[in-house]
Amino acid sequence: MSYFERMDAVHMDILKEIGNIGAGHAATALSKLLNKRIEMTIPDVRIISFDEMMDIVGGADNVVAAVFLRIEGDAPGNMFFVLSIEQAERFIQQMTGDEQFKLEQDCSELSLSALQELGNILAGSYLSSLSDFTNLNLHPSVPALSIDMIGAILSYGLIEMSRVGDHVIVVDTAIHEEHQPDDRVNGHFFLLPDPESFHIIFRALGVEHDE
Repeated sequence: MSYFERMDAVHMDILKEIGNIGAGHAATALSKLLNKRIEMTIPDVRIISFDEMMDIVGGADNVVAAVFLRIEGDAPGNMFFVLSIEQAERFIQQMTGDEQFKLEQDCSELSLSALQELGNILAGSYLSSLSDFTNLNLHPSVPALSIDMIGAILSYGLIEMSRVGDHVIVVDTAIHEEHQPDDRVNGHFFLLPDPESFHIIFRALGVEHDE
């Protein structure tokens, strides 16, 4: 029986709670960065197949904005934070105050660094929460931003993951200013631990591993 087949509602609730704690930390950091009250929620945490992962981001050929980073420490792996182009533009518009901003017209260093910093804050907050909960030493590498087809962006992580299965952990995110939930920015975290990291993370979550 695979790790994912062993996951039950309790374990999923634990993963969501980890996400909610991380979201609280991220909201605080974003509020300071943007000098406005930011709220962040985790609507859902799921375990999905590779095919489903591609579907929720519009298919392998869909162009997205993605922040990639390595998870380093006790349980290394890959993490991707993925935004549609529309959602990425919305975040930059909120951050810069330029409501006319379009990525295809202005891929300036400032706009790209804003997206990279968003991914850095969110990933760092989530990993800090996961680390605290599991007592594992986990920390993110310097993030790299890519605007490309999602299939190309995820290819490396999927090659690694295919050695142990065909599923990943996805953490849905929603970011918005206080009292403006209808103007939220929606994105997805994809957590892809290295094959040797699976038993470490799942054991820390209370999922037994059969050799």
